[in-house]
Amino acid sequence: MQTTEMVLPSVGEPESLQLRVRELPEPGPGQALVRVEASGVTFAEQQMRRGKYYDMPAFPFVPGYDLVGTVEALGAAVPGGPRPVIGQRVAALTKTGGWADRVLLDTADLIPVPDGVAAADAETLVTNGATAWRMLHHTAKVRPGDTVVVHGANGGVGSVLVQLARAAGVRVIGTASARNQEAVRALGAVPVDYRDDVPARVRELAPGGVAAVFDHVGGKGIRDSWRMLAPGGTLVSYGSASTRDQPGNGTLTVLRLVVRLALWNLLPNRRGAHFFNLWAGKSRRPARYRARLRDDLTAVFALLRSGAISARIDAVYPLEQAAEALRYAESGQVVGKVVIVPGAGRDADGTR
Repeated sequence: MQTTEMVLPSVGEPESLQLRVRELPEPGPGQALVRVEASGVTFAEQQMRRGKYYDMPAFPFVPGYDLVGTVEALGAAVPGGPRPVIGQRVAALTKTGGWADRVLLDTADLIPVPDGVAAADAETLVTNGATAWRMLHHTAKVRPGDTVVVHGANGGVGSVLVQLARAAGVRVIGTASARNQEAVRALGAVPVDYRDDVPARVRELAPGGVAAVFDHVGGKGIRDSWRMLAPGGTLVSYGSASTRDQPGNGTLTVLRLVVRLALWNLLPNRRGAHFFNLWAGKSRRPARYRARLRDDLTAVFALLRSGAISARIDAVYPLEQAAEALRYAESGQVVGKVVIVPGAGRDADGTR
């Protein structure tokens, strides 16, 4: 069995990606061969091509943080955990390896996608849905009636955060560029131009402060996010987009941010600051991690299937055009998710 995959050979521009074909072995015990129907572009790939993702593998490697596909073959069963069946549609968090048309994965990492949910739609909610759900319900522990701030409310994680928060009865103030204000409003959030005085605007909308701020930007603006909190509020930091194009070590950037948040937690002001890591706990307690991820994504997929939230696909690219997909994802124009579909040739509205 062969796989066609996109390789990132070294630090470089998106155009440095290389397509290759190689042989895949038969699935071993506890493994499944999955035909990939959709993967996507996340902020992680944007950092990886710059060599700045804080726990990225050595070059060369195949990017692709997550995927949705169909099980084509199974290795021998191993004890413990649910086992998929051939022909079943599944999702997986992979961190790397998803930009391919076939992959070998551990069956323990496969999460069922409900019948009636399209592969590309489900793909928008694997990384983004798991991240948003956990930050809302496990880290910030939002409650109906709360008001929260979501930075980058038009983006992949941001647009899902807004929808999940609204589904939970939470009021959302969403920052975005001027051209994306209407898109943010359509998601159900109160839009704020990130170039304006955001703290002042938030004080107008929530004079007593907000219950949570979700900040993927980092940098100097993280102080403003902290100051927006009401007593008892929670700052959830989950990235450092503001430093994406700055030279330097990506690991050090994250460490500085984590240290700053830890110091703020020592202040006697009843506010909390957390750095969210989607992979936290997997190496120490893998079975527990997988069970919680399965529960969280099952809840997100159920909301999608019911229509409580929707899949926000900005554009679809074939695997062969992964470089174009990555370049577009970095353009600042994206509303929702950029999806890579092996064999596809057009974007979501049929124009590409």
